[in-house]
Amino acid sequence: MVDITHKNTTLRTAIAQAIVKVSKPETITAIEENTVPKGNVFAMSKAAGLLGVKKTPYILPDCHPLPIEFTGVEYEINDLEIKVFFTVKTIYKTGVEVEAMHGASVVALNMYDMLKPIDKGIEIHAIKLLEKKGGKSDYKDRFRKDLTAAVIVCSDTISAGHKEDKAGKAIIKKLEDCNVKIVDYTVIPDEVENIQEQALKHQNNKVDLIVFTGGTGLSVRDTTPEALLPLLDRRIPGIEETIRNYGQDRMPYSMLSRSVAGTIKNTLVLALPGSTNGAKESMDAIFPAALHVFKILKGARHD
Repeated sequence: MVDITHKNTTLRTAIAQAIVKVSKPETITAIEENTVPKGNVFAMSKAAGLLGVKKTPYILPDCHPLPIEFTGVEYEINDLEIKVFFTVKTIYKTGVEVEAMHGASVVALNMYDMLKPIDKGIEIHAIKLLEKKGGKSDYKDRFRKDLTAAVIVCSDTISAGHKEDKAGKAIIKKLEDCNVKIVDYTVIPDEVENIQEQALKHQNNKVDLIVFTGGTGLSVRDTTPEALLPLLDRRIPGIEETIRNYGQDRMPYSMLSRSVAGTIKNTLVLALPGSTNGAKESMDAIFPAALHVFKILKGARHD
């Protein structure tokens, strides 16, 4: 199965459709008057769909098992066609499009099975996805595309040339994937003065986003939060909480991180862990959603 461990849990909704076409008006009458020999077609088919959707991952090998937290079935009769609308909701890391389509197809197939004794000309048509909501794809085009960022790596060993930077490059890749232009990439030692100098310089240059990586732990040389906190006009606790919560779901030491998020005037400042995984996971946790802050700080212009 596809790796979804990097994804965030969000509300996911999908609506699928199937069309059952009968060959004579008498079939529709039998359904409406509940005279079909095998029983109530709509009620029985709905029950079949509810059971079927729960079995989706057992039938489709690449489909993830997930909690089905709502299932709804509706019918619409139009002449000799019966439209089946199947809705599935979950709060999980991946969508429920396949589950909705599977549910709709099972409903339609059960209707066929119940109606075939009285109508030999039944056909099933147009099993398709009508709508899906949830996940990052819903938000990818909602953010400004004129944003700039500076990435600053805070590390004594990297600045001295004893180690290669990977965390900063992981941050840059994520930002570029979000259409953010990188205007500076710098490696500095873990010194309060250097960190503050970088923050103030980029803010004065109207850079939208300043991302620091490193110096958020508990060693004596981890001073990034102490350097940045006096400069911030406002903290954004929700971003900090999301970073730690996302990390804690993946490894138990994330609770020790002192990641910081806040603003200096209209510039967003982030201080993220210095490990490659810590930086990458922090970016996965909050982007692209964190870019919504610029709709507030700078307005909603889109390119």
